[in-house]
Amino acid sequence: MRATVLHAPGDVRVEDRPQPSVQQATDAVIRTVATCVCGSDLWDYRGINDVAEPTPGGHEYIGIVEEVGGDVTGIKPGQLVVGSFFASDNTCPNCKNGYQTSCLHREFVGGAQAEYVRVPLADGTLVHVPGDVAEEHLPSLLACSDVMGTGWYAAVAAEVKPGDTVAVVGDGAVGLCAVIAARELGATRIIVMSRHASRQKLAREFGATDIVAERGEEGAARVKELTGGIGADRVLECVGNPDSMQQALGATRPGGNIGFVGVPHGVQIDGEELFFSHIALRGGPAPVREFLPDLIERVLDGRINPGKVFDLELPLEQAAEGYRAMDERRAIKTLLRP
Repeated sequence: MRATVLHAPGDVRVEDRPQPSVQQATDAVIRTVATCVCGSDLWDYRGINDVAEPTPGGHEYIGIVEEVGGDVTGIKPGQLVVGSFFASDNTCPNCKNGYQTSCLHREFVGGAQAEYVRVPLADGTLVHVPGDVAEEHLPSLLACSDVMGTGWYAAVAAEVKPGDTVAVVGDGAVGLCAVIAARELGATRIIVMSRHASRQKLAREFGATDIVAERGEEGAARVKELTGGIGADRVLECVGNPDSMQQALGATRPGGNIGFVGVPHGVQIDGEELFFSHIALRGGPAPVREFLPDLIERVLDGRINPGKVFDLELPLEQAAEGYRAMDERRAIKTLLRP
């Protein structure tokens, strides 16, 4: 089968690799209908994370079940399914508490930028998409496998409630999906930190009411200016670097909450500063599996359309250009068709 492989920073190739097969009785193998490049893939692509050896790329997927192991009972060949980037049994105490990415038996699902993907713990990881699914829904369903679920978790972790003022730090695919989540959970004012006209436009389409172009201390001060000098009730940090976290802390009101879902790189928080801020933080890898059934229903009902974050679609063979376009900020998010 054809699949992407990252050989070194900036060096993505599409190569022939062995087609995956069922290895455990709880596995499923799916034929990928669509996959994509994630913002977190760029940490490796840019050399910020070490790439010690050639590594298959991608962890977002939607596809048709081809084969299942003998212990799989809830998923059948021929079904269209969406899954998370972490496989989970969905039965352990952590899963039952809604944190499937901390499943006691979790496994990372990598190598999804490929024609076929092996998914461990299929019954607990994959969600069947019912009915005849229109082609127009596929990008949004693919978004649910990570960026929409991650944006949703940012809002849930920050405990967004009806009537809240929410600030979103980050205008990538996750940040834009966090705008959708904040709107769906009832926020009446949504402030998006963005300097890019195309992303600002999409943010407003998704529900943003205010745009702040300033960054750092100036950005936080602008949020406070917009909120009567107090700060936002909830702040959704969707980047993962020291500046974005500091901006989030500076933009949150005393007693407010930050949901942080950007994978941290070099982030350090001063304990004394946090102590006197009265700000609560919750984050981590999004438990996408917890939200998938609800998000799939919202997509099929036409309530949300997160697939609009895909502003570049390419065949899998051109994946290297998809990476370059995102790295150079010519694209928000690249959809790949195997």
